[in-house]
Amino acid sequence: MARTVTERSDVLPLLAEVFREHGYEGASLSLISKATGLGKGSLYHFFPGGKAEMVEAVLAEIDGWFEANVFRPLREAGDPAAVMASMFTTVGDYFRSGRRVCLVGALSLSDARDRFAGALRDYFARWVEALAGALTRMGHEPETAGALAEEAVGGIQGAVVLARALDRPEVFARILSGLRERCVSRP
Repeated sequence: MARTVTERSDVLPLLAEVFREHGYEGASLSLISKATGLGKGSLYHFFPGGKAEMVEAVLAEIDGWFEANVFRPLREAGDPAAVMASMFTTVGDYFRSGRRVCLVGALSLSDARDRFAGALRDYFARWVEALAGALTRMGHEPETAGALAEEAVGGIQGAVVLARALDRPEVFARILSGLRERCVSRP
């Protein structure tokens, strides 16, 4: 029996998991329908642009979450060290201690990268920029802050991949802990 979905936003978390698990190319309408409990007609009612519109909506939802919980706090925090420490906890929870694929990262590495390039680039650029700003407010030179921010964001993404590949979430936790130490230490 089809699931009752009253809002387009109700289906976004389910879609995100399908795309995380199967990628853009591997997420057939049949798989999406099965995961959401919606028939093709209902899916096209919510997403007339098909699978591409579904991914765009999921990316917008992820972007909104990161803006509210990671980027904005980094940009606006009075105590940048405290907010950076909090960022690592928040990100660790979001990626379920390395058990959850980063959909933005996965799409960036896939054949779908060019189709969603603007959103993917913007997500990572805003994260690096917000983190670099917080590091600068802590006293790092801007160039050093930018390099450390890139290393931290890249390290988080790499930690997700490595922990999942090894099926060892403790690897994710250890890498995040090391990155947290480097970022919250005063220059």
